[in-house]
Amino acid sequence: MSTRTLIRGGLVITAAEELHADVLIEDGRIAALAARGTRAAEAWSADRVIDASDKYVIPGGVDAHTHMELPFGGTFASDSFESGTRAAAWGGTTTIVDFAVQTVGRSLREGLDAWYAKADGKCAIDYAFHMILSDVNYRTLKEMDLLVEEGITSFKLFMAYPGVFYSDDGQILRAMQRSAANGGLIMMHAENGIAIDVLVEQALQRGETDPRYHGEVRKVLLEAEATHRAIQLARVAGAPLYVVHVSAEEAVAELAAARDKGLDVFGETCPQYLFLSTDNLAEPDFEGAKYVCSTPLRPREHQAALWRGLRTNDLQVVSTDHCPFCFTGQKELGRGDFSKIPNGLPGVENRMDLLHQAVLDGHITRRRWIEIACATPARMFGLYPKKGTIAPGADADVVVYDPAATQVISAETHHMNVDYSAYEGKQVTGRVETVLSRGEPVIDQREFTGRAGHGLYTPRATCQYLS
Repeated sequence: MSTRTLIRGGLVITAAEELHADVLIEDGRIAALAARGTRAAEAWSADRVIDASDKYVIPGGVDAHTHMELPFGGTFASDSFESGTRAAAWGGTTTIVDFAVQTVGRSLREGLDAWYAKADGKCAIDYAFHMILSDVNYRTLKEMDLLVEEGITSFKLFMAYPGVFYSDDGQILRAMQRSAANGGLIMMHAENGIAIDVLVEQALQRGETDPRYHGEVRKVLLEAEATHRAIQLARVAGAPLYVVHVSAEEAVAELAAARDKGLDVFGETCPQYLFLSTDNLAEPDFEGAKYVCSTPLRPREHQAALWRGLRTNDLQVVSTDHCPFCFTGQKELGRGDFSKIPNGLPGVENRMDLLHQAVLDGHITRRRWIEIACATPARMFGLYPKKGTIAPGADADVVVYDPAATQVISAETHHMNVDYSAYEGKQVTGRVETVLSRGEPVIDQREFTGRAGHGLYTPRATCQYLS
């Protein structure tokens, strides 16, 4: 049976434009937009009418970097696909791209199937997968081609974590060469893990065990060096490159230099690098463990370079790298040894609100907010225009956003399955009011009306920024 929803009276904001328009939704897709008060808009009728007066009507967020249920450091990320996607919806995100993990010695297919099974029937919003390559060899290189055909069109490699996810330069080059041929996009965790391990060992020998040393050993220069090396390897392979969770001014400079040469090099940063710093890592009584992630938080002065990179398009995407571990029982595994603190922060629920606050703070424009959080990640990972915009034919992933409501971010009120907030006590202006996923209300006037299993797996095309 056909269902129609009409969103009336809001300011529609996309990456391209802002217009006062009514939005007609039919059978889960955007059917039409019409300027408010026009004859076309007045003639529309619907089963459900949503009043968006004095509100923004924006595309659902696309978070292209999450880690639900990720095994790490002898434990697992505390959000399941069910709890994590529910929290994402509360924060105005309607699509996540999570990471399936290949185990060393096993096939990509085995890892991917395990992640399909984790997510199937659990998600409140739509989802897709990248593939983590932990073991690059002639068999897994061949498998990359099959995965691209299946809609898994991006592959993450690590220059960090020797003995876990690490790939050497030869493996990286081979994977890049393969992606150059099959249209896939290599995503790179760019830190010199071999050198970092030396510095970790030396710090622990000196008795430097507190969380703040996690940031001190993972040097800015070792992020910049790895970023530079990844770019040069991509140039040799003739492959595009997407560098994840960029945190340092010097790494942004490497990306900017590559882009100035016209190279297909892209960069992502995350809210934690824009709003948090080494001051948090240095919090006393082991509280700094809450902020241990990799790449690490940097001194506050790096934030200006990241905001500038977002304005100049040297950084294109803000994702969360959502990988939560509870303080009690998980982060505490690293008491007395910072290297044993599980790496990761919760954030999937906070991204859209924090970036709206950045609009109010003058860092970015409203349209750039939607660009870096919705449209560009959708284009980067082959989901546009199905996702990331409000236009006829697009999925009706729509958020009615109240730009005037204030809220205080807190673990007491968030919906992520983690016992702390990285932004505890921060007041922001702007809040999600209603969220539609493919036309179905998931959040309705600040009430969760969604369900596990509504979210569908979404195969992806290749990166839409490549000619």
